[in-house]
Amino acid sequence: MTQQDIRPPAPAPAPVALAAVAPEPAPRPLISYVLPVYNEQDGITAFHTELTAALDGRPDLDVELVYVNDGSADGSLPLLKRIAAQDDRVRVVDFARNFGHQIAITAGLDVARGDAVIVMDTDLQDPPRVSLELVDAWREGAEIVHARRRSRQDTAFKRATAHLYYRILRSSTEVDIPLDTGDFRLLDRRVADELRKYRERSRFVRGIVASMGYRQTEVAFDRDERFAGETKYPLRKMARLAVDGMTSFSTAPLKMITKLGFVVLTLSLLGIVYALAMKFFRPDITVSGWTMLMVVVLFLGGTQMLSLGVIGTYVGRIYSEAQGRPLYLVREVIGADGHGDERDGRGGV
Repeated sequence: MTQQDIRPPAPAPAPVALAAVAPEPAPRPLISYVLPVYNEQDGITAFHTELTAALDGRPDLDVELVYVNDGSADGSLPLLKRIAAQDDRVRVVDFARNFGHQIAITAGLDVARGDAVIVMDTDLQDPPRVSLELVDAWREGAEIVHARRRSRQDTAFKRATAHLYYRILRSSTEVDIPLDTGDFRLLDRRVADELRKYRERSRFVRGIVASMGYRQTEVAFDRDERFAGETKYPLRKMARLAVDGMTSFSTAPLKMITKLGFVVLTLSLLGIVYALAMKFFRPDITVSGWTMLMVVVLFLGGTQMLSLGVIGTYVGRIYSEAQGRPLYLVREVIGADGHGDERDGRGGV
């Protein structure tokens, strides 16, 4: 007879209650602001106050503020140092001297770490609240968001020349540069990384960005008056920027020389025909041709000098690029990565 197991059956295991696992919050994107500064002591504090007030309304974003002091000769740098000491989101890149607005933008892009980078001026003509509209357009899928000026509070001369310049530039270059847009724009991280590979010295950043492709869109805004101080782009600098934009993305000036050459040749042939006709049909007044001779000589001389000037502009650009010097030199970087961090400027190569 077999022995039966008289042990009581094991109780059924009690159901285990699974603790509810809360979904992890989506990481907040880091937005970097690249902010060139040149002699803005009268308005930099007001700009920072307005920018941070706008950012305080967007707790869904992390931000870093990269101020690039472009060799300011006033009290801008002490103010920037004070701002960096009070706000741990601020970094200040202090240039060894003035290298220009476009190079300051480049330096800011070199150190910005955000998932998206916004470039804007610090004179409050570009309203900080509009930068958040650029962020919204980026989150909807755009990789480059241009801030297009719907209106601007400038002098009639400045508005007229800017309107004319943008349209001439667009019609004469091989790049579709958006009309009425400055350097106020947002770049996706991928675009910013690619833009850092462009290291030419005579820089026209808005043209470079437009030539890169990617998904681009625009946000229209009304440009405000300058808060304080005077414009850092007087007529002389605007003319230089116009030349850089034209010669960076177009060979139209060189082609214009060829067209001008054909026009001059045609006029010269007409002058020769006129001179021969006067020689044979009116020999009694051929001495009076001295006036025509002077006109032709002066016209040809002026045309040649203009042609040499255009060619010289392109040769000068080749010479600057062949030197291979650093784009900029940094005295120190102040802020998030340590106060008074000394740099040797090699990052500007």
